[in-house]
Amino acid sequence: MDSSVDIELESWKAGFMKTTMDLPEDLIREMKLRAVREGRKLREVAEDVLRRGLAAQSTPLEGSIRQRVKLPIIPCPPGAKPFELTGDRLLELASEVEQTHPTP
Repeated sequence: MDSSVDIELESWKAGFMKTTMDLPEDLIREMKLRAVREGRKLREVAEDVLRRGLAAQSTPLEGSIRQRVKLPIIPCPPGAKPFELTGDRLLELASEVEQTHPTP
């Protein structure tokens, strides 16, 4: 049995999991400064910030009510046949537009 697997599982059993996240430098700097000011570890500050953020999201945020999107209605001539606009067809139409109306 590979002992490195056991070591990784032990930290997981303890309730911790390592992860990598790309965060903006200013955010990391602010958390590091807070950790120094409060005499805490960066991990503790990050955990606190994440927990507070998750708790705040449990209540609806102002303006979070979804608005119905109103799509434009395009009138068609009487008797026009319905059609499906696929991705391939959109590319064909875009190519036709570029050929008839080249950009300067």
